[in-house]
Amino acid sequence: MSDQPKPLWRPHIAGVLLGLGLLMTFVLTGHGLGASGFTTRVAAGTAHVVVPAATEANSYLGPMVEDGRNPFNAWITWEVLGVALGALIGAVSARRFKWSVDGPTRMSKAARLGLALVGGIIAGFGARMSLGCTSGLGLSGAATLATAGFVFLGGFFVAGGIIGTAMRGLWR
Repeated sequence: MSDQPKPLWRPHIAGVLLGLGLLMTFVLTGHGLGASGFTTRVAAGTAHVVVPAATEANSYLGPMVEDGRNPFNAWITWEVLGVALGALIGAVSARRFKWSVDGPTRMSKAARLGLALVGGIIAGFGARMSLGCTSGLGLSGAATLATAGFVFLGGFFVAGGIIGTAMRGLWR
């Protein structure tokens, strides 16, 4: 058995399979793909353990815990956990799993992790403000021909191009 990683999938085949997977989630669950709602549910569940009265009174997090609801018992929780487990299985089986810290090589690992954290916070804030993440609003929204999905995708690529160009000097 070879220790070499398996080749990556061809993009058009991966795209077709992603589209079929998205279609199956709509048919089987009535929901599209998404992930950012999971972090909101984690925040609601954690806040409810620490400060239950304040969480229940909060207009944003309160509905997720009202009437004894468990915010972790939601379709999106199981979707995100399944995606994480599936990605791990896929990476290990393709011999592509490794621990690493990518990013600008002119920066220390700690600085790269800090940059990733800041970027993740900004992306998470944007996902909650736009009521969807890249997969939820972009992929599922565009699949249902929602205008917001296409506007989001355009903005996402423009912002990525601007930030990528601005950060280019850090990789040299």
